Amino acid sequence: MRRFLLDTLERAVKTAAQSAIAAIGTNAVLGVINWKMVFSVSAVSAIISALTSIASHGFGEVGTASIINVNKDNNTNLK
Repeated sequence: MRRFLLDTLERAVKTAAQSAIAAIGTNAVLGVINWKMVFSVSAVSAIISALTSIASHGFGEVGTASIINVNKDNNTNLK
């Protein structure tokens, strides 16, 4: 369970960072960065990422937030 929570947190933080970069880039083109909007978009993205990980719990490799199950030979079960 600890690994799942760490995976979920890592994904949420990465998603928030990616959303912030996109929002900053978009705002920079317009000339003014709206930091309230940047933080709002990043927070919502992180929440959606965490909820997606929680919803996918139990579909992939046991104990992780991944929906992909990797076997011993590093092959996925996607066919």
